[in-house]
Amino acid sequence: MSHSAVAALAGPGGDVAVATKSLHVIRGKVPVLRGLDFAIPTGRITGLLGPSGSGKTTLMRAIVGVQKLGSGSVSVLGLPAGHPSLRHRVGYVTQSPSVYPDLTVEANVRYFGAMHRKRRNDAAEAIAAVGLEQQSRQKTADLSGGQLSRVSLACALVARPRLLVLDEPTVGLDPVLRADLWDRFRSMAEAGTTLLVSSHVMEEASHCGSLLLLREGTLLAQLTPAELSRRGHSTDLEKAFLHMIREAEGTATPEGAPTVDGTATAESGTTPERTVRS
Repeated sequence: MSHSAVAALAGPGGDVAVATKSLHVIRGKVPVLRGLDFAIPTGRITGLLGPSGSGKTTLMRAIVGVQKLGSGSVSVLGLPAGHPSLRHRVGYVTQSPSVYPDLTVEANVRYFGAMHRKRRNDAAEAIAAVGLEQQSRQKTADLSGGQLSRVSLACALVARPRLLVLDEPTVGLDPVLRADLWDRFRSMAEAGTTLLVSSHVMEEASHCGSLLLLREGTLLAQLTPAELSRRGHSTDLEKAFLHMIREAEGTATPEGAPTVDGTATAESGTTPERTVRS
């Protein structure tokens, strides 16, 4: 990515939170990420979108410094990914809740907070931020799946990271909880936190300021939801993404022509939430 492109993507302060250069990752003998070049601006929500198996989790692991790189580089907050000084500045929430089931919500968050030299009031603020004040004295083993995910998020928030990496944080949540979580993400971004949120649900793309579209380990595009809609010739973001995939493969349907489901490629209107299919 050129210096001018990086500058155009930078946040209000002109900073870039994450930048990759010719990033390749091979697991076994299989290429998982293929020459990724992009920059993530500070203080915004960036969506990492693509079908299952497209390399989203591997990319997030590379950004937080726990994935061996084949070649290329990843810089985070101006330092190489995984640098020791980033431990208190980068938060990572995996798909599976990473909490202790025999401890209460408060004890879990205070434990993770202690590793970042945070105090009881910091833990209380993190618990409040995810809306679990009433469950703070309950053992996490007694919580629902959605509540467990929010405990994991609180354990990451207690460190007050400058970059928060979230691997499919809304999977399994009901629509009300999902909407509440996105509201909280927006508030964090407005306060200056940079968020990278992965998902295979294209409806969630509309909540992001910018998007990274992955397909089979390749970066198809970095763009805004509006640009995706325009380039994909549809306000249905799933159809727009699928159009870009077909375009990249040289099998795109000409604009205005009927598709397999009988709709036109430039149709307007929205459809219910769907997931991207590989």
